[in-house]
Amino acid sequence: MLKGAFTAVLALVAAMPAPAQDAGLRGRVDAALAQAAAGTRFGLLVVDEQGREVIVINPDQRFIPASNTKMYTTAAAYATLPDMTGPDTTGGAAVRLEGRDVVLIGNGDARLSSADDCAVDCLATLADAIATKTKVVGNIIGDDTLFPDQRWGPGMSWNNIPTRSGTGISALTLDDNELPVTVGTDGKATLPAYYSVDNRVTVVPGAKSDIGFDRDPNGYVLRLTGTIGADAKPEQLRVGIDDPARYAAWRLGEMLKVRGVKVTGKIDVRHRVLTAADDPAIRGAALPARPPAEPVLAKLIPPPLADDVVLTNKVSQNLHADLFLRRVALVNGTGSIADGQVAVRTMLAKAGVARTAFDFSDGSGMSSYNRVAPRASVGLLRWVAAQPWGAAWRASLPVGGVDGTLARRFAGTILDKKLFAKTGSLNATSALSGYMIAASGRTLTFSVYANDIPDGTSAIKAMDAALVLIAAAN
Repeated sequence: MLKGAFTAVLALVAAMPAPAQDAGLRGRVDAALAQAAAGTRFGLLVVDEQGREVIVINPDQRFIPASNTKMYTTAAAYATLPDMTGPDTTGGAAVRLEGRDVVLIGNGDARLSSADDCAVDCLATLADAIATKTKVVGNIIGDDTLFPDQRWGPGMSWNNIPTRSGTGISALTLDDNELPVTVGTDGKATLPAYYSVDNRVTVVPGAKSDIGFDRDPNGYVLRLTGTIGADAKPEQLRVGIDDPARYAAWRLGEMLKVRGVKVTGKIDVRHRVLTAADDPAIRGAALPARPPAEPVLAKLIPPPLADDVVLTNKVSQNLHADLFLRRVALVNGTGSIADGQVAVRTMLAKAGVARTAFDFSDGSGMSSYNRVAPRASVGLLRWVAAQPWGAAWRASLPVGGVDGTLARRFAGTILDKKLFAKTGSLNATSALSGYMIAASGRTLTFSVYANDIPDGTSAIKAMDAALVLIAAAN
């Protein structure tokens, strides 16, 4: 009887209308958002600690979330992966000898480094192990077959592929799958010999530079264009790599040569072709059997994945986010994007988020196919806050006026050091979702999206001004 009465009370509360918005505050928020260019479409939802709506503007319309997608992906990592805080014992790269051939095996780690000053998770450690074992090797093979070969998520703009924002996604990742390029004030380019250069940069008087670059997808010729000032500083560029497994194998080969190891073969790769078995909608419940792991010569153990969540959210690291999605997809799947989407949907169902409120095609937000409603993001954020790992995840978010992608926003306002949120930026899109401490000391949960922003304009100042108004009034 008591249970029935309690259920009836819950039903009555659920049926009650939400408290009306403060008309004066709503008017000021509307005016702040109206400072953005005409045609910009906004969605905004702010709720208090009890979930009561403070400001509501198009909360159930769907928006391109850009890098707000990373909130969903990194939360799914915490919700799905078995141990985020201990050393990453499964993710580290390894090397195996097959006769004289060297196989460099990727296990999904995002932080493998070949930097000269590398202290942990270093490719040099694997190179040393090989050089200790043998002084002659044949082929060097980069193996990223842990994940199916899906180097880009559906809906990512092709023009991003040559850039560090669109670099290929692979179970074998090295140096963020980016290649450093320096253009000196003499116009000459310096870079590792992995790419050849078609250099069309010209030197002009003054200290201003305007350098562009391009490369055909899966091509190895980097075209440099534009100008560099004779009095400017050298220009530092980071360009994308389309076949990360091949690049990692090439870099290992160069390291081996330095260590006196003779390389008699070629640089090669092993990819795993995407099949119907990688789509849970086609394969059904049964997973394909995974082959047993073969013995390795040496294997790395990277730092905890929790550290990488901080990096991913603070600086909005696209590659690392997409690798988190693949890692999540291995728990009950094959490492495919589709299996990652199932894991995210499973988490959101637990959070009580309506299935109609979201769709994702990647883990980073680079896909223009992604869609999210403000109510979905607020629902996720409130659910995360109640999880045992919620505080650790919240600490990974940029802080207004302090760090990450919010270091230059909200400084000197009522939200300076009091707003903790994930940013998002894509063509004609801006996003910001998270938590803020209002003037009263209460914590408000919010999500604001701006889509269809006219070319050459920004909605960020309008969004930030609206949030400051809301914080001051609450």
